[in-house]
Amino acid sequence: MAASTETTDKGIGLAIAFAVVAVLGAFAMFAGAPNIEAAWGFAAAVLFGGLAVAAIHAYWG
Repeated sequence: MAASTETTDKGIGLAIAFAVVAVLGAFAMFAGAPNIEAAWGFAAAVLFGGLAVAAIHAYWG
C-alpha cells in the first residue's frame, strides 16, 4: 500500500491561530508589567507559541 502524499493547510491555519493568541499574550505581558498579569501573559505567549510550532510539525508532511 502506497503512503499518502497529500497535504492539508490545517497545520498552517492552526499555527496562525495559535500565533495570534501568543502575540496577544505578549501584549498582555507588556501591559501588565509590574503585576501578576505579566506572568499570565508570558505563560500564554510561551504556551501558544509552542502549540503553533507543534501544529506545523504535526500536520506538515
